[in-house]
Amino acid sequence: MDSTRSVRRTKEEKKLFRRQIKASHTLLKHEGISTASHPTKHLVVSNGGLGNGVSRESLLEVLKEGGTVESLLTPPAKPYAFVTYSSTEAGQNAYTLLNGRALQCHDQSVTLYFSYVEKVDSDRSVSCALPPGLSVLEGFVSPEEELQLLQAVDWTPHTADVTVQKALKHRRVKHYGYEFRYDNNNIDKDKPLAGGLPAECDALLQRCLADGHISVLPDQLTVNQYQSGQGIPPHVDTHSAFEDPILSLSLGAKTVMDFKHPDGRSVAVVLPERSLLVMKGESRYLWTHGITPRKFDVVPVSEVEGSGVMTSDLSNLTLKRRGTRTSLTFRKIRHIPCNCAYPSVCDSQLLSSPPTVPVAEGDACRLEEQYVHQVYEDISSHFSSTRHSPWPHVQDFLLSLPPGSILADIGCGNGKYLGINPEVISVGCDHSANLVQICVERGYEAFVSDALSVPLRSGSCDACISIAVIHHFSTQERRQAAVRELVRLLKVGGRALIYVWAMEQEYNNQKSKYLKEGTTGASVERSDELKTEENMFNQQEEHDRKMSSDMKCTEEQNVTQPRIHIHTNRTAFLSQDLLVPWHLKCNVDKNKGAGSGSTNGPLENTSQGPVFHRYYHVFQQGELEEMCCCGVTGVKVLRSYHDQGNWCVELEKTHGERAL
Repeated sequence: MDSTRSVRRTKEEKKLFRRQIKASHTLLKHEGISTASHPTKHLVVSNGGLGNGVSRESLLEVLKEGGTVESLLTPPAKPYAFVTYSSTEAGQNAYTLLNGRALQCHDQSVTLYFSYVEKVDSDRSVSCALPPGLSVLEGFVSPEEELQLLQAVDWTPHTADVTVQKALKHRRVKHYGYEFRYDNNNIDKDKPLAGGLPAECDALLQRCLADGHISVLPDQLTVNQYQSGQGIPPHVDTHSAFEDPILSLSLGAKTVMDFKHPDGRSVAVVLPERSLLVMKGESRYLWTHGITPRKFDVVPVSEVEGSGVMTSDLSNLTLKRRGTRTSLTFRKIRHIPCNCAYPSVCDSQLLSSPPTVPVAEGDACRLEEQYVHQVYEDISSHFSSTRHSPWPHVQDFLLSLPPGSILADIGCGNGKYLGINPEVISVGCDHSANLVQICVERGYEAFVSDALSVPLRSGSCDACISIAVIHHFSTQERRQAAVRELVRLLKVGGRALIYVWAMEQEYNNQKSKYLKEGTTGASVERSDELKTEENMFNQQEEHDRKMSSDMKCTEEQNVTQPRIHIHTNRTAFLSQDLLVPWHLKCNVDKNKGAGSGSTNGPLENTSQGPVFHRYYHVFQQGELEEMCCCGVTGVKVLRSYHDQGNWCVELEKTHGERAL
């Protein structure tokens, strides 16, 4: 009996050691954290981070069993934490005692693995600078005022109601003064709602006026109620609809709101219960703001925070379960076009300022944020309804994968390819949170991610597909980087299939489906509208060309980048870099197919709706193949072909990461 127990214990110890080694390799590979082979008082705890859903309090309770804890650092969204004990002996004791410890935390169990590190980098911190023009005023209303305001919002539907109440997918909402229309992200300025704003808001708004937070009283109020796990996609409040500033009062519970600059900078801001958020200037016009749908937020441990900003002190972060939060957002209706200092994201100024072909990385990021990422968030439901039929060659590729293969669909959209082969393990990612949500609702595994930095382990996939994604990157360097990221994910011998939109929509005397659909009567009628719209954008380019010609004799270095053309739908392409109009169809049921199943290009419709523009770089014959052969190492092209207006390549990874 004793001998059996000894053998069994030895096997468990070996298994634990293997997992420790694996955890150490993962930390080095993905986080650049080097572990030490000898005992120290500093340890890194794998699986013990806020990103795993482990709260600081739960982890600290376990760590204290090893000895006196001097410090505990918990980086946000990371699956690890750093602990420093009072001595090397205490660290060694914790290492021996706690390795492999199972920790029950919030309805889940995680296993902790400990590794020594030489020191804990005290510079590991997160940004805490607020976006310019943003302020968070804590305790702006008293608990009594909070209760009064919550009671003033009657969620019971009434036939003769002077408000507009809606039950949206991620929250319920109520409008006062004017209805905000989610079909066009605007308001009807000629149709005010009877009754105005609730009288209970008067004292609050007069205080805002007296304190200088606003110069005129708001005339529109949107009330949102969020249950735990609900959120709102990142967005900028429509410039042409509302003045500056915008006020938002948080009632009932705290939350974390994420602000993101077009260049990629992001700031997580804690909005405490009863706090007032004031967005002015750049923070109102340029930065997107949104709330990630989740049940726990990373927040400061201390309840006393002076600004509401996410702290940079990693020893002061923990998880907090969300409660039911009600937000009151006050805005002033704009009656003249917006003339802000941010024309690249201003719908009032957009027609007079078409974008130029980017050269710098920052310009490319801004262009893609406005003309790719934000557009897909806005059109996600309509877009999904037009993407339901898999392309035959893509389907054949997926069905050729052996059972048990791991497939990653990078830029998965609404997930139409994730369920093609039930014998493989499929996971998808997309930059659009709304499209990922559609995937999840359909029962697929999907997550939000940038295609240039996918949070999957290198060499973990047997196959990857990138269908109608890479043509949305606006520089050659970024397009090549997207291919390299696909190759990084592949195992040696793994295959990738890439589709991009082709400049040659007529190939071998055959018109693509995209061009054929342009011959219908409805499309011809639409063509005149689109040409008019195209002229509005392209007149500016003609003006620029004239100016450039007139100034040619002055300084040759003052040559500006060419402006991006607006494409006329269902016609041949006239340039490689273009903006393709998407006419939003309102009230689309995303679960019903309404389109042709084409991989690219908008579905024409005759219903009224706003026009969005998506950036594309259409590929010339041989361009995709050359980019894969010359710009990416460690792969070979198995085949390349033209498929219904798309250039396509199938790649195989030939050797490992050292060559990449």
